[in-house]
Amino acid sequence: MINIGINQAHREEIAAGLNQLLADSYSLYLKTHSFHWNVTGPMFTSLHLLFEQQYTELALAVDLIAERVRALGARALGSYSAYAKLTEIHEDQGVTKAETMIRELLSDQEVVIRNARALYPLVSQANDEATADLLTQRIQIHEKNAWMLRSLLSE
Repeated sequence: MINIGINQAHREEIAAGLNQLLADSYSLYLKTHSFHWNVTGPMFTSLHLLFEQQYTELALAVDLIAERVRALGARALGSYSAYAKLTEIHEDQGVTKAETMIRELLSDQEVVIRNARALYPLVSQANDEATADLLTQRIQIHEKNAWMLRSLLSE
């Protein structure tokens, strides 16, 4: 029995939200890594490095998210099919234009931000400070990533 000051119903709901974040984060990791491998054009070097920085950070993040799910007493999802059912992030469909990659990753970063932020009311209600801290950190990183990607666009 888990007795950490958060009732079971709240733990289960928060874990479900974190599994959503895990699915989004892992899907974004895969897509960003694919774009890192496949980017071409005049911005190759800068995008290749930026994408590497972003997917490397995501690789570490998925572990933190999954471990928080486990600390709440739930099972962390760990399969492509489970992630595909939950995430709103679309797989790389063979995109070759750098600007399209930037736009897709920007949109995907914003998906992660919105889904992480949507979990806050429940986390606050449950007084789950540890998950709130994790969400705050994730939102800050994804907002910075979105800003960097947005800055590359000539709009």
